[in-house]
Amino acid sequence: MSAGDQLASSDPADWPVAPGWKPLVDEFFGGAVGQRLQGFLRERLDAGAVIFPPQPLRALELTPPEDVRVVILGQDPYHGRGQAEGLAFSVAPGVALPPSLRNIFKELERDLGTPPPKFPDPGGSLVKWATHGVLLLNTCLTVEEGQAASHAGRGWEVLTDAVIRHVANGERAVVFMLWGAHAQSKRALIDTSRHKVLMSNHPSPLSALRPPVPFIGCGHFGQARAWREAGRS
Repeated sequence: MSAGDQLASSDPADWPVAPGWKPLVDEFFGGAVGQRLQGFLRERLDAGAVIFPPQPLRALELTPPEDVRVVILGQDPYHGRGQAEGLAFSVAPGVALPPSLRNIFKELERDLGTPPPKFPDPGGSLVKWATHGVLLLNTCLTVEEGQAASHAGRGWEVLTDAVIRHVANGERAVVFMLWGAHAQSKRALIDTSRHKVLMSNHPSPLSALRPPVPFIGCGHFGQARAWREAGRS
């Protein structure tokens, strides 16, 4: 794995974001929680920890707040080498598709007839979604190799909750896709009378076909398209 595949710096100045997000990000990292998070990341890097992704704020770089039309919430980045590219559920081109992403593409094809992307490029990379108004936001933005949720509770959630609130309080009505209990816990941050909130089980194989709302067959992509075409977004 090359050094470019992992986090190299704990300094937020090295993580570009779109101008519209900068005040929110600067406020977070200027505060106590953001400072503690920076210190934790610096300590882990100094200890030789391998941390993914290389750009934790990439979702905020590729999808400016004024462009957000859909929000898809993930939990934390993939923890395998070469997988995480800073966007929820997305993997770098050429990387084997994780099971949850395979199910996302399966439901997209079932619902809208959209064929799966060509492999290896773009493969499982959702960069095109991000540059077309889909905010692919994990609630925790870094992870250590082989250790799922290893950076949960270290402060990222304060920033990502602020991002969700910012979108929810914005002028544009958007679609929020909340898959699984963790994402659904963020529903309280969203004015459901203004926004389209779609909820189902998580797309992972453990839950994608189970009740109460199986991910496979949920029809979220079609519902989002119909809602936007009706002029709501």
